[in-house]
Amino acid sequence: MKLKEGIPRHSQISHWLRKKIEDAEYRPDEKLPSENELATMFDVSRVTIRRALQSLESDSIIYRCQGLGSFVSDNRTPHNLVRLTDFDEDMANAGLIASSVVKEFITVDAPAWLSGILGIGEGTKVIQIDRLRLGNGEPVAFDSTWLPILYGQLLEKEQLQHSTIYKTLEENYNIPIIRGCYRISAELADDQLASELKVDIKSPLLLIDRTTFTIGEKPVYYQKRYYRSDRVMYEMTLERRKDDSSSAADMPLKEFVPVFRS
Repeated sequence: MKLKEGIPRHSQISHWLRKKIEDAEYRPDEKLPSENELATMFDVSRVTIRRALQSLESDSIIYRCQGLGSFVSDNRTPHNLVRLTDFDEDMANAGLIASSVVKEFITVDAPAWLSGILGIGEGTKVIQIDRLRLGNGEPVAFDSTWLPILYGQLLEKEQLQHSTIYKTLEENYNIPIIRGCYRISAELADDQLASELKVDIKSPLLLIDRTTFTIGEKPVYYQKRYYRSDRVMYEMTLERRKDDSSSAADMPLKEFVPVFRS
């Protein structure tokens, strides 16, 4: 394949590969031609091919596995969730613009299951907030959040269209969010979730149950977030100690990342 004069060869090759991927000629997780095959195809050195592939890898267009080759990355962008983050931070780290549509902002009586989680009496008034969460204007998740009145009264419906609970409490009221407990499971979309997330009824969803705490181990809120499973998955990296005394308790979580596809 002939390359044009006056334009860096590696740039032309990376553009050609990018176009093939965008046109779905190379599909997600499909292996690309080898460096030798590409070098022969374009009549260039392997050094030039490596530069072209490095450019695509830095843009998260492909990923490379040592000894196996280069593969299409399915437009997924990982970001760090080892530290506690909110939805806006997750979206920003994934290169997406976050926004929310507040569907409900109401006061309800806490049922027995919720009162135990929030450390309040059954029937105590709590604030329930239902939100559709968007990434670049497209549905990514739907969540329901319950807060004790102490914290819920500090929030406003309009404010949550463009901000988060974390940001509002930390920046406006100096209430730090210091810890979150997560539980990840699967759920099937009911009529409401299917409608909000634009998926078929009974489509598989990724459910994140989260309880968030402030100073003094006080629960700030309990949340159920339903992610579209075609838009997000989680990757985990664990570290094993090299000495013989390693055990399950000695393998700390080094990386825990939600990976979004655009």
